[in-house]
Amino acid sequence: MSSNRWPLRAALVCATSGVFCTSVAAQIAPPFQVLLKQAQASAPRLVLGVAETRVAEGQAVQAAARPNPTLGLMVENAAGSGPYKDFDSAETTLSIEQPLELGGKRAARTSAAQADFAAAQARAALGQVDFARDLALAYVNAEAAQQRLAIARDGVDLAQADAKAARLLVDNGKEAQVRAVQAGAGLATAHADLAAVRAEAEAALARLSALIGSSETYIAVTGGLLNAVPAPPQPGPTFSPAIAAARAERDAAERRIAVERARRVPDLAVSFGVRQFQSDDSTAAVFGISAPLPLFDRNRGAVAAATANAQAAQARLAMAQAEQDGDRRAATAQVAAAGQTLEASRQAEGAASEAYRLARIGYDAGRLPLSELLTARRDLIAARGRAVDTKLARVKALADLARAQGRIPFGDQP
Repeated sequence: MSSNRWPLRAALVCATSGVFCTSVAAQIAPPFQVLLKQAQASAPRLVLGVAETRVAEGQAVQAAARPNPTLGLMVENAAGSGPYKDFDSAETTLSIEQPLELGGKRAARTSAAQADFAAAQARAALGQVDFARDLALAYVNAEAAQQRLAIARDGVDLAQADAKAARLLVDNGKEAQVRAVQAGAGLATAHADLAAVRAEAEAALARLSALIGSSETYIAVTGGLLNAVPAPPQPGPTFSPAIAAARAERDAAERRIAVERARRVPDLAVSFGVRQFQSDDSTAAVFGISAPLPLFDRNRGAVAAATANAQAAQARLAMAQAEQDGDRRAATAQVAAAGQTLEASRQAEGAASEAYRLARIGYDAGRLPLSELLTARRDLIAARGRAVDTKLARVKALADLARAQGRIPFGDQP
């Protein structure tokens, strides 16, 4: 559906839902694809993914930086006693010290940071697919709740008509007073069901608004997902963001082993300076080199931890591959099953509607008891609800299949 048509459809949604709309564009959720695009800049989950990617990018840049030199100034043999009570015998040394990283620390650190950046990008891509699936489910749940609300309103209208017909027969002496009481009880039940469904619809809209980070709760959705058309089969192997993210995590974990191993090699610190002797106003060069002695800390624990973490990452990759295959098969089966039951639910709804029509004719003619009419009405409302549930299950299966195939769900919808 084009963007210039959805406000008209939203207005029709307002009219059929019985809600008052002061601003259709501001209060009615647009079609799913439009809402998904709008959510890119506001959804907290997506903003978090972008921020985490930038964090990893900054850390990758920082990892390539070399250690800074140290500038030192030292004054000796001054402010003491005897010949050193003043600065006449002082020795002033100005030096600069440069740490030298050995053992390939900088290269290993940079490689690991780049792998972490790639992993963050893969997680962000997976987050996009997962968010699109969750948004589709939240959207279609709101749409289904909206349809259930319309069904509940129809149920109240039918119950009112039945109660009116029962009262008319009672007033004409064709029915006992108890029939009017029974019809009134059915009307009260219909009103109670309407209140419960209305609360569910409001909750579904609130969850949709919270998911995209909207400051205002939508009062309705434009709809369209319940009747979504399945995407054509994907030829050949499909890209899996979940597997890509797990593989990137595994690669990053393996590179961190090299970082910890490189840290076992001591670094050198080379210094050069100039010393001035105040006593005879002479100068001399100062050279130095220092290195820590790896007597107590050889970073064994960190190497072991990094190795175990890499093994865990490899296990998570294997799990992701197995789960991906299972999810794809399960979602495909669910889509097929939902498609088979959808037509059956439509036929059942049509049969229930016809049964209620005939029951109403028979009751008005005095040929059927009120209980038959009330049962037919309950069956009709239940059949309509099951039809919505079947559509909802089908859309959920399609969304799960899209995620398993690494696709944004319903991207091909008009």
